Amino acid sequence: MNIKLLLAAGLLSLGVAHAQDFAKGIVYEDTNKNGKKDKSEIGLKNVSISNGVDVVLTNDRGEYQLPVGNDNIIFVIKPTGYSFSLNDKNLPQFYYVHKPNGSPKLKYTTIDSTGKLPKSLNFPLYPQQEDTKFKALIFGDPQAYNLDEIAYFRKGIVDDISEDSAIKFGISLGDLVGDHLVLHAPYQDAIKEIGKPWYNVMGNHDMNFDVKADSLSDETFEYHFGPNNYAFHYGNAYFIVLDNILYPNPKTGKGYLGGFRNDQLDFVENSLKHVSKDKLIVLSFHIPLGNKDSEAFRHHDRHRLFDILAPFKHTVSMSAHTHFQKQIFYGKADGWKQENPHHEYNVGTTSGDWYSGMYNLKGVPSSTMRDGTPKGYAILNIDNNSYSFDYKVAGEAKEYQMNIVAPRVVNEKQVKRYKVAVNFFMGKSSDTVQYRFGNAEWKNMNYIEQPDPAYQYELLKYDTAEKLIEGRRPSNAVNSTHLWEAKFPNKLAVGNHNLEIRAVDMYGKTHTQKVTIEVVK
Repeated sequence: MNIKLLLAAGLLSLGVAHAQDFAKGIVYEDTNKNGKKDKSEIGLKNVSISNGVDVVLTNDRGEYQLPVGNDNIIFVIKPTGYSFSLNDKNLPQFYYVHKPNGSPKLKYTTIDSTGKLPKSLNFPLYPQQEDTKFKALIFGDPQAYNLDEIAYFRKGIVDDISEDSAIKFGISLGDLVGDHLVLHAPYQDAIKEIGKPWYNVMGNHDMNFDVKADSLSDETFEYHFGPNNYAFHYGNAYFIVLDNILYPNPKTGKGYLGGFRNDQLDFVENSLKHVSKDKLIVLSFHIPLGNKDSEAFRHHDRHRLFDILAPFKHTVSMSAHTHFQKQIFYGKADGWKQENPHHEYNVGTTSGDWYSGMYNLKGVPSSTMRDGTPKGYAILNIDNNSYSFDYKVAGEAKEYQMNIVAPRVVNEKQVKRYKVAVNFFMGKSSDTVQYRFGNAEWKNMNYIEQPDPAYQYELLKYDTAEKLIEGRRPSNAVNSTHLWEAKFPNKLAVGNHNLEIRAVDMYGKTHTQKVTIEVVK
């Protein structure tokens, strides 16, 4: 009986092996830039290439071989010093979709049958100069629900970006649109105007909801953008892009949950086997990883990701989704294996508070986020294997890094009844924020976690309006994680006084801002 079982198992194994298909080809330097592998063009060795799970290196002739099934995207992991061609939307062309039976027919457009694999599936690369010091634009949640909001995104964010040769590419951290997936095309048209190569993360509002398996929730995303789990090198940094939304929620069968499938984490583990331990690892995903107390993200997935990252001393994560801004640090209680905590920057959104609030002079909603952070975008600064972030408020000078909430005129007899609040947009609880009047000595402000008073003031304009206010009512406030306050002095002489704020961020940068307070009798 046991022999029969063994024979059956052996025959089944042979059948599976016989049915297994392989993608084969060459990764090469396309010297004449015609997109075809010519005899004179050499293959590139030690380039990583993946089917979304397995990762292999090309041999000395640039050749590779990868197993594929009926639903794979084969892609190259860009090596340092090379680039991909870009399509007419500035999206890197680094992949080949292999769906011989096509995608399921869903509400939104999906991929038709791609037929048989080419006999040789070749990928061209192009040499480029890459410094180890560079910048990247980081967008949280453009999330337009209609063409009007695409226009707000273009006028409010895209038009705000100045040319900077140090900026090499951009990444949008998911929720590119708001459920209406035909808007992926006009979103691409808007991004194209920035003029930089652009990488995209899938968000929970970019998914196909008419599916029953998480592996199929990205079919329309793949149609527009290619793989939603991939990686690339630039300088001495290694970027990993991941879909971290499980749909349907495996716990309830409804809605979604933050987390990863095993095959996604297998890809991360397999790809990092070919990455030097001294590289900076930059992870991009949509939903924050969540700490030990969070139920929004599956804990064992975060723990396995942290296990995989354990040998790498230089890491950072970027997320969006929340529509506020926060610096998050993961320690051993959250599954992080190193002494120094892992930093995740939960980036403020380009849509702000979902395009709400009063219109500015450009006809774009102010859309301040629920924690008092103005809408805008981040700039990732990389120097070798270290990093820092800047936050650029849309429509403001780059120096505008905090909002001072204080009266501009007070009665001399009432001075001590007032206080000043400061929302330091990139701040965290352990940062030092100080204030002074005139040339007095600097004093520390007190960190608090409560709603931003300026945001509440704007919200109350809607809630107490006696005439219609244009624009959508903003969302209710949440506690800000970057707010400080201090009391006014007991006495201030009649006249004008400069109130100056000084804040030092987590990277050691000092930011200052002033307002003038008039004291009257």
